[in-house]
Amino acid sequence: MDYFEFYGLPESFELDAAQLKKKFYELSKKYHPDFYASESEEKQEEVLQLSTLNNKAFQVLSDPAKRTEYILREHHLLAEGDKYPLAPDFLMEMMELNEQVMDAEDEDTINKIKVSVKEASTQLDAEEAQQTKDFSTKSKEEQSAALKKILDIYYRRKYLLRIQESLNTFAAR
Repeated sequence: MDYFEFYGLPESFELDAAQLKKKFYELSKKYHPDFYASESEEKQEEVLQLSTLNNKAFQVLSDPAKRTEYILREHHLLAEGDKYPLAPDFLMEMMELNEQVMDAEDEDTINKIKVSVKEASTQLDAEEAQQTKDFSTKSKEEQSAALKKILDIYYRRKYLLRIQESLNTFAAR
């Protein structure tokens, strides 16, 4: 079952955290296995599955990055082993940043790279916010176009995260 459907919420990148938490607690109480201890094994198994679904749904929907990935997967835009074609200029920029990280010999250089990565990340956040704003109220065509742009942002963000990991590795040395 779709997590948004399970919680009775429209599919959206922007969720009210308090509303989500309230629904989680409501369903946690409703599907708590202890309340069904005297029921048949079938009913106990059903409730256990619903309780597990509730926990998984909350973990995904309460985390913006996991929620984005979930929505992209639900629309069949993400699959294991996908080779997404990123723009050549972006790839060149990432290669240059990677080379700078590899060649960095001092903290000052690393800090300059961190600033570049932070700026790129801020730019991605702004692009994503523009695409996800009022997603559930958009037409199907607008949603489809927005999802394609969000997919591109998702893959670009993965590149930035790898560079940040490299920076963290350098800092640990």
